[in-house]
Amino acid sequence: MKFKNKRILNLTLLFLIVLAAFTIRIYNIENVPSGIYPDEGENAADALRANESGNYEWFYTGNNGREGLFINLQALSIKLLDPSMLSLKLWSIIFGTLTVLGTYLLTKELFRSQRAGLLAAFFVAFSFWAINFSRIGFRANMLPPVLSFSFYYLFCGIRYNKVIHSSKNKAKNFLKSSTFKSYFCFAMAGLIFGIGLHTYIAFRVAPAILGLSFLALWITKRHFWRDYWLHSLLFIIFMFISMAPLLWTFHTHPEFLTSRSASISVLAPEVNQGHPIKELSRSLFLSLVKYNFWGDQNWRHNYPPYPILNPILGFTFLGGLIYLIIKWFHLLILRFKHKIRDRKFYVYTFILGWFFAMLAPEFMTAEGLPHALRSIGTIPVTFIIATIPFLWLIGKTKHYGHGFKIIIISFIFISLPIIAVSETIKYHYFWANNENQYVSFDRYLKKIADYNKNLPESTEKYLIADQYTSLPIRFLNADTKNMFYVWDVHIPHISPKNNDFVIIMTHPTEEIRTQVLNKFPDINEIRHEKDKDGYFLEFTYTNNSL
Repeated sequence: MKFKNKRILNLTLLFLIVLAAFTIRIYNIENVPSGIYPDEGENAADALRANESGNYEWFYTGNNGREGLFINLQALSIKLLDPSMLSLKLWSIIFGTLTVLGTYLLTKELFRSQRAGLLAAFFVAFSFWAINFSRIGFRANMLPPVLSFSFYYLFCGIRYNKVIHSSKNKAKNFLKSSTFKSYFCFAMAGLIFGIGLHTYIAFRVAPAILGLSFLALWITKRHFWRDYWLHSLLFIIFMFISMAPLLWTFHTHPEFLTSRSASISVLAPEVNQGHPIKELSRSLFLSLVKYNFWGDQNWRHNYPPYPILNPILGFTFLGGLIYLIIKWFHLLILRFKHKIRDRKFYVYTFILGWFFAMLAPEFMTAEGLPHALRSIGTIPVTFIIATIPFLWLIGKTKHYGHGFKIIIISFIFISLPIIAVSETIKYHYFWANNENQYVSFDRYLKKIADYNKNLPESTEKYLIADQYTSLPIRFLNADTKNMFYVWDVHIPHISPKNNDFVIIMTHPTEEIRTQVLNKFPDINEIRHEKDKDGYFLEFTYTNNSL
């Protein structure tokens, strides 16, 4: 009865954490962030074209090339919900929430502890870093849940495989046996891992995590090849099944494999100026300090100048990372010097391998560092590492008196609400209402789109803007009647049916302004200030005004 009640309590807590994560990520999504970043606009444009043509690609070549799965999912939500902030960002919200669940399952499996899973899931749920990206329509949001669930099934398969060779494995029904469960878990792990190729370019480093993990497993297990050759084969087969569509696309279009990353790599001579080690060291240093000291300075990625972790988790993350590195060397010595085989060795190898492998897409480039987006694949493992000191403290309560236990429990119960409340307020109040955030997401473009929506259908609406700037408006006004997008060279060809029209110019110059005024004498010219610098112009004969 006691076990059943504890299980119900754990499931209830998990449900509340996941529900809170989803709520924080979807709340006020139409207004925060305050606009659509042009990279999101590129996704939206491809999604709209795919819906119109019915041609859904595995890889979209625009904007330096992007894997197609996320864009196709966006196309689905746009078709079902119509073009809106919600339909564009819905899948980011879903994958961000799944990251919380995946982190719980994986952490619980790694440490064989419900408590560990709940703590790590809680930290991801209320992380500003995780919340922020879960509300932006980037394909990179698929990477953390794919890694979390794939590795969860992988470690489940390892656990069931251990049971196969024990006396407890006596199930008569094959489908209920540990043998089947182990094979199934390895197949699922491979299938989900293969989906990773469809997520974000940073995934291409992820096989290094597998290589390091299986090497550590081989060092730890007595009969590795006997026990795992078939499981490994299943993993590889199912991995290639899910990778196959994109691998075939790359085979037929090898040029898709190239990316902008090569031009900003620390190994490029034009970047490192003949000092690759020095540049790599600088890049690695900047990539690491973002967690505790000096964060990403891009307002789309972070709340500058603060680090991406709050002070409490920043401290426990640093402590957990140092602890893991020290213990890893200790376990390595025990394995080779004293022939001691400890499960913790391959678990710690996996955690450290994951962290540094998925940090590589950041520190192997030299542009815009620190860069919280390129290291998005470290989100789950960062909070797993940050959980370790909490587990250590809880474990110590068993060996000390009642007073020490009260201090530790009080610290944890005070820390958790502080983390949850401070990170939520930081995002939904301070960051959401900051002028720099308005500028980074071009809030004025959303204002223009909303204005166009509210104008009468009969009003002709002309937007004078370049292709890149117009992307957010093209998406949000996809269903708006009488919308016309023109470049400055097309101004002489603007021919409204009557005086019921509006012209908006996003980046006015005196030459373009003069062309409009000469073509439409006596038209009202209205200047609108942008959030920080610059202005845009509206021309109308009517009383309507933005």
